[in-house]
Amino acid sequence: MQKKTKQLLLKDTIKEWITNGEIKPGEKIYSENELVKMFSVSRHTVRQAVGDLVHEGWLYREQGAGTFCSNRMIDTQDQSPKLSRAANKKNIGVITTYISDYIFPSIIKGIESYLAEKGYSLTFSCTDNNLEKEKQCLQSMLSRNVDGLIIEPTRSSSFNPNINYYLELEQLKIPYLMINQFYPQLNPPHLMVNDDKGGFIATEHLIKLGHKKILGIFKSDDLQGVHRMQGYIQAYRENKLSLSPDLILTFSTGELDYLRRKLEDLLTSKDSRPTGIICYNDQVALFILNILRDLNLKVPEDISIVGYDDSYLAEATETKLTSVSHPKMQMGIEAAKWIVAAVESQNTEGNKHSTVYEPELMIRNSTGPVNNEKIEDL
Repeated sequence: MQKKTKQLLLKDTIKEWITNGEIKPGEKIYSENELVKMFSVSRHTVRQAVGDLVHEGWLYREQGAGTFCSNRMIDTQDQSPKLSRAANKKNIGVITTYISDYIFPSIIKGIESYLAEKGYSLTFSCTDNNLEKEKQCLQSMLSRNVDGLIIEPTRSSSFNPNINYYLELEQLKIPYLMINQFYPQLNPPHLMVNDDKGGFIATEHLIKLGHKKILGIFKSDDLQGVHRMQGYIQAYRENKLSLSPDLILTFSTGELDYLRRKLEDLLTSKDSRPTGIICYNDQVALFILNILRDLNLKVPEDISIVGYDDSYLAEATETKLTSVSHPKMQMGIEAAKWIVAAVESQNTEGNKHSTVYEPELMIRNSTGPVNNEKIEDL
């Protein structure tokens, strides 16, 4: 028999704590340092094991508070989080592009907290922003007879080949709600941020600080990126500034290496170097901060940076990011309230309400007035 790795042993032990009730739903698990000492393993091993359990739905992270036991029911046979099919217990499916990364734990925590309060069980899955995986997720949800679905679209900027599964949901009168974006072909009820406005206020903030050469970096395979770019372009137009096509840089899922190469070319050339950068999200902003550090460029003295989503990453480094807000927890709670109302009313036709959140700019020290002396040096 193959010997278990330390990471797998740690995972199995934490699962045992959960299934036998030593750690109850909502309770905080041991800290990273405590687990390192208890199991005599490296910090990397602990992070990998806990990260896997978060991804699988056993645990969830709460920014600034720690890691907690998930509220959902556990199937002790297959040792994975599962829906509870008690006789009259309703089950809600949640499909997101990712589960354990970035802003998603906060959204999921909001969903989970409200549904647990109402006695609903949950089934989670993620697509990794892959259309084939989205198909598999939808097939799985349909086979489990979920009572309702909360979905984050996958690669929403192009035609979705899985539309037939959504039409099947409608035929079966299973209510579904989309978050962060929606597929235009379906125009379903949705909760999302006004991303046009978000891109606009981020760009206008730098323009008012005197920046004219502002690089916009946007993801092209989802509509959030498309709309943020539209707002960026509109800010240039309304402020009567000329926008060079070279100042727009787009990328798709999995293209960070490509993005790094393009950025290094732009930033190492004094002729092409921008004085400000608008980023698709805080993850991209942090990625750029690391590149700038490698190139010995200072923020905001040499280049100002604006992120998006106001995630925990915005304050995770010495340079605190100016960032556009995203109602993460609130969106999760309101999505859960919507789906419960739709399930309990059994009226999918009458519940077409959608919400668009108005973003705000959270200003920190990653942005500052343009340095005219630096521009003259260029």
